[in-house]
Amino acid sequence: MRYRINLSYNGTNYHGWQLQPNAVTVQEVLNNSLSMLLKENIETLGAGRTDTGVHASYFTAHFDCVTEISDTEKFVFKLNRFLPKDIAVFDIEKVSEDFNARFSAKSRTYKYYIHQKKDVFLNGSSWFYPYKLDVELMNSGCEILKQTTDFESFCKAGADNKTTICDLKEAFFVRDGHKIIFTVKADRFLRNMVRALVGTLTELGTLKMTIKDFAGVITAKNRSKAGQSVPACGLYLVDIEY
Repeated sequence: MRYRINLSYNGTNYHGWQLQPNAVTVQEVLNNSLSMLLKENIETLGAGRTDTGVHASYFTAHFDCVTEISDTEKFVFKLNRFLPKDIAVFDIEKVSEDFNARFSAKSRTYKYYIHQKKDVFLNGSSWFYPYKLDVELMNSGCEILKQTTDFESFCKAGADNKTTICDLKEAFFVRDGHKIIFTVKADRFLRNMVRALVGTLTELGTLKMTIKDFAGVITAKNRSKAGQSVPACGLYLVDIEY
């Protein structure tokens, strides 16, 4: 039987979602907890990878098991007691065998959080950037991004991507008091892509580059031409559409 599991996690203490040798990941912790509860070896498959320190307010995975989960609400309650405080499961549901948490997904949405005044409650969950940012200009850069298909300039060098083509559906910044939130939605994302996008767009917003320069970064298809990769603490996977 195949089950879909929806969860959230604070990624601060993890080396991302996906299993890695000699590093603690969210997938490893979830697999171990499910295996103990179901008394069989469980291997989950997630909707995608998140890098070290990146969070997810909404994440989906699936797993196959022999044991039938008759009372899913009770099972979720037990599972959350097994899991550490920085991983929380919302629900579990039985799905058809052709459901795949990764390949059935039509889009993923990320948000990146920036705060511009010292805020003790945002430490570790947002990027503190106290310099003036022209949000309107950054949104002009987002309009160029929405016309872009090849994001090679925003992909981590050496990443094993079969293609750097992505269908970007949304990209915009919103200011909320001393906070700035970047939202981006696409069918797929390259490794380190969102953090590289934000880093380059903040260079645009601080007038370190012009709109023409920004367009040139895209056409260069060269990661070294783009801006810095901003800290992982501000990045959240917030939605997955199936």
